Amino acid sequence: MALSLTKENYVLHRIHSITGVIPVGYYMVQHLALNSFSIGGEAKFNGVIDFFEGIPKHVLLAMEVLAIWLPLIFHAVYGVFIVSRAENNFFTTKYKWSHNRMFFLQRASGLVIFAFLIYHSLSTTGYKYATGDVERLKFAAWHEFFSNPLWVLVYATGIIASSYHLGYGIWNFCIRWGITVSEEAQTRIQKASALIFVALTLLGWGVIAGFIINKPGAAKTEAATAALVQPLSVATR
Repeated sequence: MALSLTKENYVLHRIHSITGVIPVGYYMVQHLALNSFSIGGEAKFNGVIDFFEGIPKHVLLAMEVLAIWLPLIFHAVYGVFIVSRAENNFFTTKYKWSHNRMFFLQRASGLVIFAFLIYHSLSTTGYKYATGDVERLKFAAWHEFFSNPLWVLVYATGIIASSYHLGYGIWNFCIRWGITVSEEAQTRIQKASALIFVALTLLGWGVIAGFIINKPGAAKTEAATAALVQPLSVATR
């Protein structure tokens, strides 16, 4: 298989397409779903963190490297290569076709995600492995982190870019792999992609809202209050 730095490779392009859905896209959905436990409060979110930290470290590291990091790094690096060769015509033509817009936004969102994930990964998983400090991943740290509106904006932007990239990446994947051939089928997937984009964005923003609205230690305070109230209620019977 001849490789060239001046043109995209057919096989690598298809691998890039499928890795964006499986495993990278799947991991993103699972990651947001588990992080949405923040909506339930500190105890529920920390329970998720404790579950993964309970897995033997060598097993967890192997899972992360093989199922997440290697596919993600390939998808990101080759994606930047694709973007560098892109010839966007959405701004240079009077015909603002939806496909031209999608072509541009897919590549623009990819660059936003590339920068966002470098910071997010290094400041969470990277920090954990470098220092051995798991507390950075837990609820209280995130609650304090999102007390800064700037970080709320950064993460809200990263989430909407990631959601768009995956949603319309599925549309592109179905075309590239011959799953949707007819124009009617492609239109249906395009509508489904829009719904996926909106649903994942709302789910991700819900994660942030959970960290902001819920207070660390609230469950302990409620338990302590209940412990004080119970003897009083028994005494007054």
